[in-house]
Order: sequence, then structure tokens, then C-alpha cells
Amino acid sequence: MRRFLATFAAAATAMTVAPPAQAAAARVEIRKIYYDSPGSDRRSNKSLNAEYVQIHNRAGRTINLAGWTLHDRTGYRYTFDRVRIKPRQTITIHTGRGHDTAAHLYWGRRQYVWNNDEDKAHLRSPSGKLVDFCSYDSTRYDYRIC
Repeated sequence: MRRFLATFAAAATAMTVAPPAQAAAARVEIRKIYYDSPGSDRRSNKSLNAEYVQIHNRAGRTINLAGWTLHDRTGYRYTFDRVRIKPRQTITIHTGRGHDTAAHLYWGRRQYVWNNDEDKAHLRSPSGKLVDFCSYDSTRYDYRIC
């Protein structure tokens, strides 16, 4: 009976403790989507870059986002390349063109990604596992805090 209880306890502990990669993924979240850039939608680079998604690292350590993806319902996909997000740092992924920095990344698109009425952002790990999502269905505001 003791052997059974010890085996059961070990199995229960193994099931509740997430591996480091999964634990890190659970601490990265979509923080905000600014889906309706100010002014008229004329696809200027300034307007495209005013449409963005913010990703936040709640973990106490740097997380490598290389190979992670961010996409909408339509399937427009941004793939993170050699991006590391520091502890408690927020990075912003702008829709338009620009020069990447540690805090601002640029998708390089010439058209909008996020619908003004409703959409859903998905953040996935390199294996395709859903890490976080944020949806909205309102035209009351220009952004969604997730």
C-alpha cells in the first residue's frame, strides 16, 4: 500500500509541475491590442504602425520568443525572429514597416491586420501550442486591454 501511495504521489506531483518551457509560455501574455488606429484608414505607414499588439513577460527571467507566432482569425501571421523578452518587459508589434528594437517590432505589412469591429489575436509557441489569446467585438473603443 505504501508503494502505491508513493507512486501515486509522485505521479500527481509530476502532473502538476509544468516543464520550464511550458511554465515560461504561461507567463507570456497579450496585454493590449490597438486595432483601430487614429484618423482615416488610408494605409499610410504611420497609420499602420498605430495599429499594434503588446506582448508582456510576467516571468522573472528572459524568455526566448524565436519561432513564436502571433496571428489573427484570418490567418495573417507574424513570426518572432531572434527576439528575447526580458522579465516584466512589454514589447509592441506594429503592423507597418520600421526598424526593430528591443521594445518595438515591425510586421512590415502594407495593409491592416486587426479588424475594427471584431477579431481575435492568438499567441503560439514554436510547437503551435496556444499560449494566450485576446478577442474583441466592439467598435466602442479603439483598443482592447486583455
